[in-house]
Amino acid sequence: MTHKDYYSVLGVSRNSSQDELKKAYRKLAIKYHPDKNQGDKSAEEKFKEINEAYDVLRDEQKRAAYDRYGTNPGPGGNSGSGFSENFDFAEGFSNFGEIFEEMFGGAFGRRDSGNNRAQPGSDIRYDLSISLEDAYRGRKTTLRFSTLVRCPSCGGNGSEGNNKPAPCPACGGRGSVRYNQSFITIEKTCQTCGGSGSILSDPCKKCSGSGRIKGDKNLEINIPPGIMSGGQIRITGEGEAGFKGAPAGNLYVFVTVNSHKVLVRRDHDLYCSVPISFTTAALGGEIRVPDLDGSDNVVKISAGTQTGAKFKIKGKGMPILNSSRRGDFFVEVVLETPVSLSKRQKEILEKFDGEKDEQTNHPKSSEFWKKLKDWIG
Repeated sequence: MTHKDYYSVLGVSRNSSQDELKKAYRKLAIKYHPDKNQGDKSAEEKFKEINEAYDVLRDEQKRAAYDRYGTNPGPGGNSGSGFSENFDFAEGFSNFGEIFEEMFGGAFGRRDSGNNRAQPGSDIRYDLSISLEDAYRGRKTTLRFSTLVRCPSCGGNGSEGNNKPAPCPACGGRGSVRYNQSFITIEKTCQTCGGSGSILSDPCKKCSGSGRIKGDKNLEINIPPGIMSGGQIRITGEGEAGFKGAPAGNLYVFVTVNSHKVLVRRDHDLYCSVPISFTTAALGGEIRVPDLDGSDNVVKISAGTQTGAKFKIKGKGMPILNSSRRGDFFVEVVLETPVSLSKRQKEILEKFDGEKDEQTNHPKSSEFWKKLKDWIG
């Protein structure tokens, strides 16, 4: 037997890795495949030679025997050569359809996944706006929308009178057919039944055999306390009805929490900015701030409180989703300068201004002007 140099056939060196062998094989197999070279006997022979070489070199044991004995039988009569009848042509590719996609540009490249029985209905998105109060307490609400719903006349199977569809005679109910392209089997969607695997002898008149019609839905859902703006609620099986009784899609509710007139939400905490009078800040007192559960939070203001001071009320913020805990409620006081003073009020303030002790009554101002004086000399 004449020795065949399988490494030369694939155009690689003897120390090539399996990845290098695979890449070389892929390139040559596509180039010399019979379907791309119809009627060319030399290309067909080259193609067989390429497969024979790769069949040996891709197997470590066969490759070792070949490297030692070549294509002539070694000790014991075993040959390291020969085109295997069970050789998997697609072994050199990451998936069976990849080689077809490269050879034919997608014409035969993939199995058509058009089996409608396995395809559920589409998912639906519903945008819902709620108030901060709703997000705080949680609530039930009814969603109203139009979509494809299961046909009530045929029960969703597409057959008139709710009769069971018959298996497709062309594909035997599989939804796909197989045929040979050269020595390779290709699987395609059955053209007779369109991939559904069944034939309707008497399609439903209401849905034309699809098993679904356009309809309205009224769906009551629960909005959980503590939901954030941008949160999603998934309701399984409440999306678009599937084709011919296939499972329905899901409904996704996207929640937007509207801004509040008084309160600001930051994660699980609530913030409220409250203006207080000059006298309350100077003399002290208390203010009442309502929260979202309807009760009043009493905040005590110490004498001499400055604008921007924050007071925390623990556990009075937003509920934390799926837990019994809550965030906190923060009250920030802002000193409001009086306006539209009467003559008497002005006289009182002027008298106070004349009698004030800068260092005692306004220590921050006194410290600032001292630093400024030192800075400018």
